[in-house]
Amino acid sequence: MTGTLINVAAVLVGSIIGVLIHSKLPKKFITIVFQAIGLFTLFLGFSMALKTSNLILVVLSLVLGSVIGELIGIEKSINKFSDYLKKKIHVKNEKFSEGFTTAFLLYCMGSMTILGAIEEGLGDAPNLLLVKSIMDGIASIALASALGIGVAFSVIPLLIYQGGLTLFADSVGDFFSNVIIDELTAVGGILLIGLGISILEIKKLRILNMIPALVIIVILVYLF
Repeated sequence: MTGTLINVAAVLVGSIIGVLIHSKLPKKFITIVFQAIGLFTLFLGFSMALKTSNLILVVLSLVLGSVIGELIGIEKSINKFSDYLKKKIHVKNEKFSEGFTTAFLLYCMGSMTILGAIEEGLGDAPNLLLVKSIMDGIASIALASALGIGVAFSVIPLLIYQGGLTLFADSVGDFFSNVIIDELTAVGGILLIGLGISILEIKKLRILNMIPALVIIVILVYLF
């Protein structure tokens, strides 16, 4: 899990820098940076979503995953956890939860997360995760400058998700075929499109409740 640990460190360093420069940046600069992140997130999401070769399975996984997520109440649980962290560390930042969830989704839904974790899990050098660490570190500076210290705490779900995926790939070997990776990437891309829409404040979408779609798509591709 070397790649994931380096990724976590990069996000923490970037977040600290972002928080430190936050007070020195005029609000208009923070706003424009946030809009740029939103647009980039949309671009990244569309580029990933186009990797699918089976639209029916993608749609089915999104629908089933969203229903499961609503039933479980993933977004509600994560927001509760975020509020708990906020109280524990005595932070008054109103955007703590937004920073926590936005950073988590941005760092964990990308194709480099999936491919990089699988690459390292299969015993190769974590080259993709090292590149991702640089990108996430830079992104965390911008995110933390706009949303505050909540971005730094996104390393908790990042460590669990990305590290867990690495360990899973290590245990199952060649289970992750190119088809599974492409469809998993496509679903993650659609979730990023939703995140981009939320970041740009076009419409607030409950993306966290759609996360089970990432599991459903793997099952559907494996079965069909």
